[in-house]
Amino acid sequence: MPEVLVTGGSGFFGGVLKRALLAEGFAVTNIDIVPDHDRHPSLKIIQGDIRDPLLLRSIFAEGRFSAVFHCAAMLAHDRVDAQELWTSNVDGTRNLARACHEHGVRRLIFISTNCLWGRNLGRPVREDDPPAPVELYGRSKLAAEQALAEYANDVDVVILRCPTVISSGRLGLLAILFEFIHENKSVWVVGDGSNRYQFIYAQDLARACIAAMKSSGSDLFNIGSDNVGTLREIYEGVIRKAGSRSRVRSLPKAPTVAALRLAHLLRLSPLGPYHYKMIAEDFVFDTTKIKERLSWQPTVTNAEMLSEAYVYYAERRQEIESRRDVSAHSRPAGMGIIRLVKWLS
Repeated sequence: MPEVLVTGGSGFFGGVLKRALLAEGFAVTNIDIVPDHDRHPSLKIIQGDIRDPLLLRSIFAEGRFSAVFHCAAMLAHDRVDAQELWTSNVDGTRNLARACHEHGVRRLIFISTNCLWGRNLGRPVREDDPPAPVELYGRSKLAAEQALAEYANDVDVVILRCPTVISSGRLGLLAILFEFIHENKSVWVVGDGSNRYQFIYAQDLARACIAAMKSSGSDLFNIGSDNVGTLREIYEGVIRKAGSRSRVRSLPKAPTVAALRLAHLLRLSPLGPYHYKMIAEDFVFDTTKIKERLSWQPTVTNAEMLSEAYVYYAERRQEIESRRDVSAHSRPAGMGIIRLVKWLS
């Protein structure tokens, strides 16, 4: 039975990937700083921190990993200390690459992000477009990619740059949207809502990770959904399927972005620089390369995956609100001043 290591396997996407690997017959070791509540005869759970090189050394010495899937990351909207976020996302990634090198593990698949950019390029973003992150999380993920490049001669690294990952169970900032819909409040878009913002279905991303493991050499891929509709269209579709009385309404772009920026500076909002800069902008990855080289195709549209995530939220709302010791994407993000908008909606 081939063995693999998953970092962040207690979290939202790490959990989806972990379960997909188990279903394919892999023995999986999960390392995460939060508890893992899954149980499986082929699953080994280690609650620990990838910033601990001694712990990683012992894990790699005991395992015979054919690949490492690096999904663990600290998020800026989770209000963690900036130094904690940087050391986890950058130093932790370097520790993993070093452990792979020292123990002869040749394959490392790294989950990166579209937060490497903070503006609309006016066209789909390609793999050769130079990143220009505008906030700490994006800068840390870019630095993590650069840390992996230090081991380019020793480890085959496949980087998957992802937009927002969604399916049943995804919460975080999305839970704010879902709460508005569930309580029949107005759902607000900034501008006219005609911007197109790409998502990726968690199960489609998991398939890409497994395909990347089976490929050869190092590579870099953008990934995302096809047929990306406007945010207004997507929200209206979720509202219809939910049977909600919510309506999509518009806020003027310039003053709203200015207000969000001020709220962030005053620590009153969960939305950081990336969010308020991109909230009314288009962002779509060009996914031609991954389709051609890995024979990968997306299976779910933005509207379908967002509706699936909403159903999960609506069916478990009381339990979700009580969650504590779980990853940031597996519990609702704090609303901050957005709760005032809800009261007025």
